[in-house]
Amino acid sequence: MKKYLRIFMIVVIAAIFIATFAFLYVKSQPKEIVYEVITPKVADIEKSTVATGKVEPRDEILIKPQISGIVEEVYKEAGEMVKKGEVIAKVKVIPELGQLNSAESRVRVADINYKQSLQEFDRQKKLYKDKLISKEEFEKSEVSMKTAKEELSSSKDNLDIVKEGITKNSATYSNTMIRSTIDGLILDVPIKKGNSVIMSNTFNDGTTIATVANMKDLIFKGKIDETEVGRIREGMPIKLTIGALQNLKFDAKLEYISPKGVTENGANLFEIKAAINAPSNVNIRSGYSANAEIVLDRVSKVLSVPESTVEFSGDSTFVYVLKTEKPKQTFERRQIKLGVSDGIKIEIKSGITAKDKVRGAVIEDKKPDAEENKK
Repeated sequence: MKKYLRIFMIVVIAAIFIATFAFLYVKSQPKEIVYEVITPKVADIEKSTVATGKVEPRDEILIKPQISGIVEEVYKEAGEMVKKGEVIAKVKVIPELGQLNSAESRVRVADINYKQSLQEFDRQKKLYKDKLISKEEFEKSEVSMKTAKEELSSSKDNLDIVKEGITKNSATYSNTMIRSTIDGLILDVPIKKGNSVIMSNTFNDGTTIATVANMKDLIFKGKIDETEVGRIREGMPIKLTIGALQNLKFDAKLEYISPKGVTENGANLFEIKAAINAPSNVNIRSGYSANAEIVLDRVSKVLSVPESTVEFSGDSTFVYVLKTEKPKQTFERRQIKLGVSDGIKIEIKSGITAKDKVRGAVIEDKKPDAEENKK
């Protein structure tokens, strides 16, 4: 029994040894690599770059008050269309006590002077009728009376302006009524009824009553990297894709390239602006994020291959041209001259023809010996 057991163990060990040797032998055999074979094609190639930015109206106007005071009424809301000269809000003047006191004092003094000059004029008029004074003296008293009357009227108007911000004679030109200076869409009304507002001066920009813009004249404002800014020029066409309107593309025309770059996150970027040509039936809002595709170079009907088939070695470029396909694939390394690339396809200027076939990606690895053994 022990003899048979020993023989059985020897047979098992020998079988394991032979199987291991056969496995290692098969694994050590060289693999045959099968490549995809690609035929060069005639195609149109565009090299483009993408700039990110947003859509803005070309002219965005900040409407500010000409006087300081309290917002009494707000007649418009953001999103409403407004015409030039149309009233947006009304400001109630809160007079400053020093100015109010000075204006009231001026009215009182002017009234006293006017009454005195009027009495003097009446006396001189009576004396002139009696031919007791000359016409010249009478005219002087008349001028003094009219001057005093005008000063009284002016002082009263000044008091009205200090108190109300408006005079009775110029009600239609009231600076308490805040009007739009252009035709357009109201983008924002940051004030509310009861808010204090101040007029712009040397030390302050003033309170913004509303922001108005012409939404029919829009521009794309974005930034482009310094490595590509030298390839673009004013007047180049742009394809604009707006994030909120993904199914639509708009034509635009590059009209501004900043002469000075700014550094952001370690990259040197230059600002660009492009005029947008948008259909009237599409509602584009200010501040939409957008991507601008700028075509840097374009060639038509040129011989091309996938860029992945090209081997770059220093300043030279090569492809592997198919020599034989059966029984085994063989390739010839051939130098070529390249042209425009869009990142997927690349132009072939010389080195191969449309009849050649080039090596592509690996399809499979197989072991010829193992396959033949199976057969």
